[in-house]
Amino acid sequence: MRHKHLSFSLRFTFSHFSLYTIILAILLTSCTHTVHQEATADTVTDDYGRRVAVPSSPTRVVSCSPSVTEIIYALGAEELLVGRTDFCTYPAEVEGIPSIGGISNLNVESILALQPDLVISGSMVGKQVTDQMDVMGTPMVCVIEKPKFEALYDNIAAIGHLVGKDHEADSLNALLRHRVSQLNTQHSTLNTCYYVVGFGPAGNFTAGGNTFINDIIRMAGGRNIAEEVSGWSYSLEALVKEDPDYILVRREDSAAFCSMKPYNTLRAVRQGHVIGIESGTLDLQVPRNIDAILYLRKRMNP
Repeated sequence: MRHKHLSFSLRFTFSHFSLYTIILAILLTSCTHTVHQEATADTVTDDYGRRVAVPSSPTRVVSCSPSVTEIIYALGAEELLVGRTDFCTYPAEVEGIPSIGGISNLNVESILALQPDLVISGSMVGKQVTDQMDVMGTPMVCVIEKPKFEALYDNIAAIGHLVGKDHEADSLNALLRHRVSQLNTQHSTLNTCYYVVGFGPAGNFTAGGNTFINDIIRMAGGRNIAEEVSGWSYSLEALVKEDPDYILVRREDSAAFCSMKPYNTLRAVRQGHVIGIESGTLDLQVPRNIDAILYLRKRMNP
C-alpha cells in the first residue's frame, strides 16, 4: 500500500520564541502515523488516526500549514488553493491567496466562509478544531511533520493523493531522491554544529536528535552538538562548553545573535563561521530541505 503524506515558516528573535515550534517539537516526538488510502478511494486515515471522507477531485482547498501550502505549489496544484494562513509565505505567489489568519488559533468561521471542499492542516492544529470541522461537515485531513527526513517523501505522496496529483507527487519524490543520492555522505571529519532556534532571555532552543532538522545537519556533513537531546531546549552552559565549529541561524536573526553576549564569545562567531540560512528551508519539512543540505555542505566544506 502506498503511503500518502507533509509542514511552515517559523520566525524567532532573541526576544520572542514562537509557541509554534514548542508545540511542533512535542508533536514531532510523539506522532509517527502515516496518512494512507483506505479500501474506498474517498476515505483516508490522517496522521492523528482520524478516518476522513474526502472528495476524489477537490476544487476548493484551504491549507492550514506553510509546509502543506509549499508542497501544493511544488505539485502544481496551486489553482485549487482558496485559503492559506498568515505563515504561508512561500512561494511569493501565495500572497495572492486569501488568508484565514493564524495557525494555533484557527478561525473556523473564516475557513468555512471560503466554502472549501477539503481542508489540509499540519502540526499546529489541535483536536478542538478538527472536532469543529467534523461537526460542520467539512473534511479536514491532518498531515504533520515527522521526526525523520525520509518522511518528507511520505508527506508529499499524501498531499499529492489528496489534491489529485499522485503522478506529480511520484515524479517530485523521484527527483528529490535522485538529488539526495548524488550527495557524498562520507566525511573524514564532521564539523560540529549548533542550530539556533531561539536565544536570549527567553532561553536557548535548538533541534535535538529526534528531529528531521538533525537529519539535515548530518546529511550536510555536520554533527549536531544537541543530537543527544530529546526535544528543543538546550542549556547555555552546554553551548559554551561544546563551542561548535559552526553556528546555523536564520538570516534575519544572525546579526542579533552575533552581537549578543555571551554568544559573541563563541569560537564560531569569532571566526566568522556563522551561517545564515533562509527561513523555511530548514524549519519546514519541504522539498527545499535538499537546497538547505547543499547550501550547508558548501559553506561548511569550502
